[in-house]
Amino acid sequence: MSSLIVWLCIIAGSIVLDQVTKLLVVRYLMDNSPVTVIDGVFRFSYVENPGAAFGSLSEHRWVFMVISTVAIIGLLAYLIWRKPKDRLFGVALSLVIGGGIGNMIDRVRLGYVVDFLDFCAFDFWQWVFNVADACVCVGGGMLVLWCILSMVRESRAKKSEAGGESPKADGKEEHEEQGEHGEHGGSGAQEEREESDGKPEEKSGGNAPH
Repeated sequence: MSSLIVWLCIIAGSIVLDQVTKLLVVRYLMDNSPVTVIDGVFRFSYVENPGAAFGSLSEHRWVFMVISTVAIIGLLAYLIWRKPKDRLFGVALSLVIGGGIGNMIDRVRLGYVVDFLDFCAFDFWQWVFNVADACVCVGGGMLVLWCILSMVRESRAKKSEAGGESPKADGKEEHEEQGEHGEHGGSGAQEEREESDGKPEEKSGGNAPH
C-alpha cells in the first residue's frame, strides 16, 4: 500500500469520526444538560461555535472560512503531488487536513461548528472543542516535533561530514610533508654526488723509484 493511500485514509477517518460524533451530540445533547464523564474534570456539552477552533475569531467567520479553505486546498495539493515518505510528517499533515475539512463541513452546512468536548477541571479553561479540533492540534504538534527532529538530523549529518573530511585533510597534509622531505633528500643527495665528482682523484702510492 502506497503512502498516499495511507494519508488519504487518515484524512477520511478523521472526517468520519468527527462527523459521526457531532451527529450523536446533536441528537442526544442538543436540548439536554451536559453529560458528566469524569466528575469535575470532563463532560460532554453541546455548544455552537461560529468561530474558529476553541471559539476564536467568532466575529470574522467568513474571513476565517476563506483562509481555512485556501490552507486546506494547499496542504491537500502538497500531500497528493509530493507524496511525502516520512511517516511522522505524513500523519501530521493528514490529521491537520482531516480536522480542517471536518470543521469546514459544519461551517458550510450549519453556519457554525458543533463542539462538545468540555474539560472543566480548571477555572481558566473555558473552551469547548471537538474531534476535528483535536486532530488539528495533535497534527500541529506532530509537525513541530517533525521540524525539531529534522533539524537534529541535519545537524548530526553536518557534524559527521565535517568529521569525515578532517582525517582526509590531515592525511593530505602529511603526504605533502613527506613529499617535501623526499624532495629535500633527493636534492641533498644530488649535491653530494656533484661535489664528489668535482674533487680531483688522489694518486695512490708513493714516488716512483729513481
